[in-house]
Amino acid sequence: MTKEQLIALGLDDAAATKVAAASTEELKGYVAKADHEKVVTAKTQLETDIKTRDKQLEELKKVDAAGLQKKIEELQETNKTTKTEYEAKIRQMQIDSAVTAALTGAKAKNLKAVRALLDLEKAELDGENVKGLADQIKKLQESEDTKFLFDSGAQQTKFKGVKPGEGKDKGYPTDKKPSEMNYTELCAYMEANPGAEV
Repeated sequence: MTKEQLIALGLDDAAATKVAAASTEELKGYVAKADHEKVVTAKTQLETDIKTRDKQLEELKKVDAAGLQKKIEELQETNKTTKTEYEAKIRQMQIDSAVTAALTGAKAKNLKAVRALLDLEKAELDGENVKGLADQIKKLQESEDTKFLFDSGAQQTKFKGVKPGEGKDKGYPTDKKPSEMNYTELCAYMEANPGAEV
C-alpha cells in the first residue's frame, strides 16, 4: 500500500511512512499481475506451437515420398496465397497513403467525405501517385456541388462601409501626437475633440 492509502485508513504520517517502506521492501521480488499474465499467455502459445510442429513432424515421418511431395505443394500453395494477400494489403496501404497525400495537397476540408466521392475501385499506382486521381480531384474542385469541400483560399472577408482601424496609432486628427504638443496646442486639441484620450 502507498503512504497516502495508509493515511486514508487512519494512520499518522510517521507510521504510514514506515509501513509503506516495509510494504515496498516486501514486494520487491513480486511481478505485476499483467506482466505475469503476458508471460503465461506467451508460454501457452509457444507450447501450443511446439505441439503443432511436433504433430506436423510426426505426419511427415509417416508420409512416403509422393505424399511428402504433395504436402510440400500444399504448403507452397498456402504460402503463395498468404503472399498474395499480403501484397494486396500493402498495395491498398500505398493507395490510401497516396490518396490522403493528394487530398491534403488539394486542400480538402474533410478527407473522409471527399474520399467517398472518389472512384477508387480499380485504382492503380503510378510511382507514388494514383492514376487518374488528379483529374477526379480537379473535377470535384470545379463542380458546383462539391467545390465547398475544398479550401480555395480566395475567400477573404471583405467589409463594406467604414474601414476598420489599422491599429498602428490612435488616429490623431493632427500631425502631432498629444505627447509632442505644447500646452496651447493640447488645449485646442481637447476642445475640438472632447472625448479623445491622451
